[in-house]
Amino acid sequence: MVKLRLKRYGRKQRAVYRIVAIDVRSRREGRDLGKVGFYDPITNQTYLNVPAILYFLEKGAQPTETVQDIFKKVEILKEFLPKLNKI
Repeated sequence: MVKLRLKRYGRKQRAVYRIVAIDVRSRREGRDLGKVGFYDPITNQTYLNVPAILYFLEKGAQPTETVQDIFKKVEILKEFLPKLNKI
């Protein structure tokens, strides 16, 4: 199973995260299938590659709770639901 989850980068006390598609059995810093976004909790910056996110969601990837909260803030899931109804 593939999940969309956070991968930690940065230094101590200054973590930044990449949002990646990764196999469930991999560790947090393991090899990812694709990078789909970036999140900095300190400055509250978010960059998302929406076509890549929608691609992985259509293939059955499940976002973690934290990633799902990030998606809700920028309303990505609203874009995903109409595309599923067309297929």
